[in-house]
Amino acid sequence: MSRRSGILEFAVLGLLRESPMHGYELRKRLNTSLGVFRAFSYGTLYPCLKTLVANGWLIEEPGSTPEDALAAPLAGRRAKIVYRLTAEGKEHFEELLSQTGPDAYEDETFAARFAFFGQTSRDVRMRVLEGRRSRLEERLEKMRASLARTRERLDDYTLELQRHGMESVEREVRWLNELIESERAGRDLKGSPSGGSAQQNTTSGSTGGLPRPGDISETDTPDETAT
Repeated sequence: MSRRSGILEFAVLGLLRESPMHGYELRKRLNTSLGVFRAFSYGTLYPCLKTLVANGWLIEEPGSTPEDALAAPLAGRRAKIVYRLTAEGKEHFEELLSQTGPDAYEDETFAARFAFFGQTSRDVRMRVLEGRRSRLEERLEKMRASLARTRERLDDYTLELQRHGMESVEREVRWLNELIESERAGRDLKGSPSGGSAQQNTTSGSTGGLPRPGDISETDTPDETAT
């Protein structure tokens, strides 16, 4: 399984853990609530769902709303399929949430992991945040060393572009420092003590200041009738 497909499967399982949805709802949530997927290919979603069903992590159910029941015969289409997380799917998602290896804080995966921090234990959040910060600090050191070696050979615009890249990494490191400090102090993102789940702070609405270095961008045409 490629890293990109793995990120999508992770996000789908996480969203369906909140509530069952049909394909259109999932597409909308991936596009609007999880900024990392704002440009992902719609055509990749349905094969992903079929794979998750085949693995026993999701089940398909016929849509039961009055709108679905009426729309199918009028439009000549079958009713929308609702996808529901199985017990095995929930267990698999929780296993994925507990992982703190390098894949958890790479550019392509960190934003998706962060989006589900409300469902993640604090010790795991800390390891992922610290891993991400360490990775960026290494990158920043290499960027500074490279700039020092090549500064005299660069034109003004190339030099400015490199400076811009360094400033972006520095901003994310500062942001991570603030998050890590809050986690150590036992505060959630709003600055209050975090007792239970803070899911509403990180998994719904805009992703706020969340960096999106790992945006998934493809160009397939959406299949409006797949579900």
